[in-house]
Amino acid sequence: MKDKINVSRRNFLKTSSMGLGGSIIGASVASCRQGKTAAVNRLPREVCLVSVDLKGLWPDKTRESRIRRMLERMEEVAGLNPDLVCLPELFDTSWVEEEKPLAEISEDENEPGPVTKLVADYAKRNECYVICPVYTTSLGRFYNSSLLIDRRGKIAGAYHKIHPVKTEILNESAGKGVLITPGAMDQPVLQTDFGKIGMLICYDANWSDRWDNLKQQGAEIILFSSQFPGGRMLNYYAWKNSCYIVSSTGGDARVIDMSGNDLDASSTFVRYAWSRVNLEKVNTPTWPTRDKLPALFEKYGNRLTIKVWDETDVITIESRDAGLKVADVLKEFDIQSNDELVAATEQVQNTYRL
Repeated sequence: MKDKINVSRRNFLKTSSMGLGGSIIGASVASCRQGKTAAVNRLPREVCLVSVDLKGLWPDKTRESRIRRMLERMEEVAGLNPDLVCLPELFDTSWVEEEKPLAEISEDENEPGPVTKLVADYAKRNECYVICPVYTTSLGRFYNSSLLIDRRGKIAGAYHKIHPVKTEILNESAGKGVLITPGAMDQPVLQTDFGKIGMLICYDANWSDRWDNLKQQGAEIILFSSQFPGGRMLNYYAWKNSCYIVSSTGGDARVIDMSGNDLDASSTFVRYAWSRVNLEKVNTPTWPTRDKLPALFEKYGNRLTIKVWDETDVITIESRDAGLKVADVLKEFDIQSNDELVAATEQVQNTYRL
């Protein structure tokens, strides 16, 4: 691979006094907050999750064109009043014909750069978080990263892809050295105003301990930015770790429930997915939860939403009452969550294991 990195991944915009070409600046539209109605009867931990995919935007000739078109696609979902919008891995450079050196297109992970500023403006205008995947640089090294932009348009945290593919790491041109540096193994989850989130990028999905690590740190939502869709493995990890997964890729966008079922997915004519999810929700084992359902129905009625997922032997219990905590209900009826059951079982196993 030469100093100029292939268009399919890497390119930059010509700078102006604001850091970007005029045509990109012109793509910015007035805040969609104008005329919006406030959410009605929203639960304390109800979150609107939105994912935008890249399909239909590639291939593209210039990075400037790609960014403009992605911003236009993001504006299509602004009216949903999202709490978080997830973008695909390296959305600004993947499958772009124009070539630029990596040193020119990478951005600081602490201060918004030319591309991140545009995404930060969107986040600020729409008062939402955005997962912004771009190349970053630090101490002379380059990373394939996801930046968390907060509701004020500030960078709230960074994740570096832990498992880049071999061709990302090794430069094919002799003597050019390492291209992308693998991220540290101990990257933390990030705190938002609605809960803890974790991030993974593309090839990271193939290492199960990456998912487990995020769960162990308390991640309730995992944001998966990628170029390959991930498919059924994402559904499995959502169920296994009792967390929501928001997937934004080169081919599709999905929001996956903690039960492992798709809540929404992009389609032929709609290239984004969205869902309002409730973080006051728990996976429980079918047995003995099943025997306690009549008593739950009798006491709490529609204050709870209870769903039986037969194929996975899971029953989800969700609070629909702002004053009712699922943890309190489980304690009252002596019901263990899936996580608690697995932990208790493992403790017994380890006690008697030779």
